[in-house]
Amino acid sequence: MVWFVAFLPSPSTGVLHLGPLTVHMYGLMLLAGIAACAWLTVRRWTRWEGKAELVFRAGVWAVGWGIVGARLYHVVTSWSVVPDPKWRGVFEIWTGGLGIWGGVLFGCIAGALVVRRAGVSVSWMLDAAAPGILLAQGIGRWGNWWNQELFGKPTTLPWGLKIDAAHRPLGYGQYATFHPTSLYESLWDILFVGVLLWIDARYTIRRPALFALYVSFYTAFRTYEETLRIDPGSHYYAGFRLNFFVSLALFVASTGFFVWWQFAHPSPETIVERPGHT
Repeated sequence: MVWFVAFLPSPSTGVLHLGPLTVHMYGLMLLAGIAACAWLTVRRWTRWEGKAELVFRAGVWAVGWGIVGARLYHVVTSWSVVPDPKWRGVFEIWTGGLGIWGGVLFGCIAGALVVRRAGVSVSWMLDAAAPGILLAQGIGRWGNWWNQELFGKPTTLPWGLKIDAAHRPLGYGQYATFHPTSLYESLWDILFVGVLLWIDARYTIRRPALFALYVSFYTAFRTYEETLRIDPGSHYYAGFRLNFFVSLALFVASTGFFVWWQFAHPSPETIVERPGHT
């Protein structure tokens, strides 16, 4: 009898050395995601007769403050896993540790302020950027694969992700393969980029309902994903991770807002506004 052992491999290191140049793959995946988001947002914004320059200007501030917010959320909620010494570890984002909740919140606020000061509709810009943000998240998740982090519970499924012993959480040393939750999320994100684009092309959207739908789609899966993940340093309440409750609350809020905003009191004047209107 022949036994076939199937699993997904993990890279032995998250760092590539190209001569004198050291490349942290986590950071490279973040940059690739940012570039993809900018590309898609510019395409959508200019199709709506907006100026690409505003996307890049708002994007610079959104990315900068988004990284600050993402790191701040991680540090506050997972202080125990911040590398020692702590004063330096809080800045080592290349080792992983960016919370999407803080990143989207700080990034959107910063970008919205730039757009607002330019006298342009923030609602339209949010909807222009929504598919791109989700695309960036899908690409950025591959950085977790390079770092062997944010995987799920042990599994014997053929697509289980092999994790080196040094990266296994305390209490899981006897297991070799785990749910590749970052891969699950990446596939979900990229699939629903297409769904968002299709909905926006097929239906009349009252801005910024598409952004609300992006949050709803993302958190729908993230809520489930949080029942699988076993990240060290996470806070648990009633047997669930903190991020489970954050994701669930955002799903309810974003879905409720979408239904109320899109269907409860449609306003033709709002629907036909273009990006140049505030």
